[in-house]
Amino acid sequence: MKVIKWLDEHFEESILVVFLVFITCISMVQICARIFAKSLPWPEEFCRLCWIWTVFLSLPFTIRKGSMLRVNVLVDMLPTKVRNVLNIVIDLLIAFALFIFFQAAISVVGDMFQNGRTTAALGWSMGLMYTVTLLGYGLGTLRSLQQAVLHIMHFNQKEMTTLEAAMQEAAEEAAAVQGGVEGGDAE
Repeated sequence: MKVIKWLDEHFEESILVVFLVFITCISMVQICARIFAKSLPWPEEFCRLCWIWTVFLSLPFTIRKGSMLRVNVLVDMLPTKVRNVLNIVIDLLIAFALFIFFQAAISVVGDMFQNGRTTAALGWSMGLMYTVTLLGYGLGTLRSLQQAVLHIMHFNQKEMTTLEAAMQEAAEEAAAVQGGVEGGDAE
C-alpha cells in the first residue's frame, strides 16, 4: 500500500526530475566536449527529446497538483456548493478531452511504428519517442478522473479561493525566509 501511495504522490515528479538531471548532465558533457575537443552529434537531439517528454509528463503532474492554468476569479465568487459542482464538471470535461487525445495518440504512435522512421542523430524509433503522448494523455485522463473523485469525496468542504491560497503561500514563504534569516543569525 505504501508503494501505491508513493506512486500516487511522486510518480510523475520523479520521472520529471530524472529527465531534468539527464538534460543537465548531457548538456554539460556537450559543453565540455566543445571546449576540449570536437562537439558530439547527439546531445542536442537527446535533450530536445527529453524536453518533449517532460512537457507531456508534466500534464498529469499539474493536474494532480491542481496547478493547471485556469481563470478562477469568477469561480471563486460562486457559492461553495456551486463551485464544487463546477470543479467536478471541469475535471470530467478535462478527462474526456484528454481521453479523446489519448485515442488519437494511439493512431499516431501506431503509424510511427509502422513507417519505421528514426531520429536523425540517435537513430531511435520515432514511434518510441511518440509514446510519451500516450503516457501524458493517459495519465492526464486518470489524474483528472482522480481529481473528480476527490472533489466528490470532499464535496461539502470549502476550498480556498485563489486569493486565499496565494496569501497562504506568501505567508509560508515569508515564514520560511524569516526562519532562514533567524537561523543564519544564530550561527
